[in-house]
Amino acid sequence: MKPEKNEITDTLSTAQPAQPGTPSGPTRQKSTGRAGDKIFLGLSRGSGIALLVTMAAVAVFLTVRAASAISKDHGNFFTTFEWNTTTDPMVFGIAVLTFGTVVSSIIAMVIAVPVAIGIALFISHYAPRVLATPVAYVIDLLAAVPSIVYGLWGALFLVPHLEGLYKWLDDYFGWTKIFEYNDGAPRSLFTVGILLAIMILPIITSVSREVFRQVPRMHEEAALALGATRWEVVRMAVLPFGRSGIISASMLGLGRALGETMAVATVLSPSYLIEPSLLDPGSGTFAQNIVSHFKEADGPARDALIASGLVLFVITLLVNGAARLIIARRKEYSGAAA
Repeated sequence: MKPEKNEITDTLSTAQPAQPGTPSGPTRQKSTGRAGDKIFLGLSRGSGIALLVTMAAVAVFLTVRAASAISKDHGNFFTTFEWNTTTDPMVFGIAVLTFGTVVSSIIAMVIAVPVAIGIALFISHYAPRVLATPVAYVIDLLAAVPSIVYGLWGALFLVPHLEGLYKWLDDYFGWTKIFEYNDGAPRSLFTVGILLAIMILPIITSVSREVFRQVPRMHEEAALALGATRWEVVRMAVLPFGRSGIISASMLGLGRALGETMAVATVLSPSYLIEPSLLDPGSGTFAQNIVSHFKEADGPARDALIASGLVLFVITLLVNGAARLIIARRKEYSGAAA
């Protein structure tokens, strides 16, 4: 029996309209007032505040010590190529260190990110479980290897075996001046970039693999039902869903590449020159310069190293902030509900 028209009208008229700004989804539950909830709320809130206080304390310490050093610098801190803190007056600058840090990190990211994404896709969507499990375990194990071990391996194995690659690059791409090789030990920014790529590969792979595993199974099955190939499923369903995760994984790897110390100091022969070729010994990095000079530095010389550390600190914050802005552009992956 159908309801009368006036009954339907009365029902609709009594319904309360949704207020603007009211979330349509489930609302957050208020605290129940239990002791456990209050303790957990206090601990989580205290942890967040402690993190902010720690970051602020680090920034203040670096800024104060850096200002003391820069006031004694007789060169331009941002453009001077020289680093001489053992004489009076001191002359030092970060131009070469900035170039070396940025270039070596870019080389590492260009090499590591595509390879890491390929490995993550292989483990999560192509390899059988019998093979995927041990490969994933080995990748996770590589992330726990200390950096000094990578440095020793790079100095004793990687450097001697790169000479052939350097000559090949010189033969085919030396005309660009970027890959011009003038003999000598291959202890250059390109070697550092390769070593850093190997070091950050496990981190990017592990995070990307977990993101790819979260892709809704129905999305993949729907694409397959429409006749898509395996690669088309990956391209249209997996990669778009995991885009923010790939960016986050890449930023984690970049953070390690920017601040790596012992491995870089082991394989790099630095000089305070900016060479046009990536295959020639040249620019050092912030972390390598600090670890190389910190032991014998004291007073103003140590403050100068801290000033370079402040620049590295700022670069890291800017990189992570930029990554966060990129992720926030996709609201469904922004990481927090309204």
